Amino acid sequence: MSSATGPTSLHRVVVLNPKGGSGKTTLATNLASYYALRGAAPTLVDCDPQGFGLRWLEKRPADRPVIHGMRGYDEGVYASALLTLKGHPDSSVMIIDLPAAISYERLHAYTYVADSILLPIQPSAIDVHAGTRFIAELLLDARVDRNERRLAIVANRVRERTKSFSMLMRFLTSLRIPMIAALRDSQNFVHAADQGLGICEMPAHKVKNDLAQLSAIVSWLDKRQLALIARAASRDASSPGVLEGGPVDDSPDAEEEVGAGVGLEAR
Repeated sequence: MSSATGPTSLHRVVVLNPKGGSGKTTLATNLASYYALRGAAPTLVDCDPQGFGLRWLEKRPADRPVIHGMRGYDEGVYASALLTLKGHPDSSVMIIDLPAAISYERLHAYTYVADSILLPIQPSAIDVHAGTRFIAELLLDARVDRNERRLAIVANRVRERTKSFSMLMRFLTSLRIPMIAALRDSQNFVHAADQGLGICEMPAHKVKNDLAQLSAIVSWLDKRQLALIARAASRDASSPGVLEGGPVDDSPDAEEEVGAGVGLEAR
């Protein structure tokens, strides 16, 4: 199903993975700080009842570029409400950090809302297995159409030249979903989070390698946003109505690839 793209001035980025400890909040907060440094203040929506994203914002020094925080885990508040949510007027990007435990209804609603979807995965047998199952759910149940190219994987806490990283790469090459960056297993992310900062706000000589990968993620998101703007302009020129998404028959390919992906962990 196509996303319900909102105003061209707002790019909704959903960060999700139902497995805890995959690095969703680390990715979301670092993206928020990157966008904040670049200009217009982003909106960070924390949907985890534990509120780690908003706690990070509370630590953020007053002299740093502004990031607008929004709580998305109140009882009775569902993702469908985000369809009409514009975020802060200053924001051109809304980063939505989802919790590990999420119901099917909310998963479907958030993926429908998303203009771009980022799935962080760690290079371990358990994470690859969980990631395989979740991607199947996105493709088959949530009806995310790979042809829209709005879903990307971010390898997280990576140590290159290890068996686990090789296993992750075999898994990723079995799918037609891009891996856009590989974030290192680096204490730089921990030190930055403790201060309410992103790695892009740390001393440049310490985070050079980490920043390059974060920049690659933002570059992919920038291309997504430009494509969305162009698509909206084309749609508005041909018809004033809202483009409705239809179901896609991705099931045969997804089932075959998911079966292959599950088998990777045993190799």
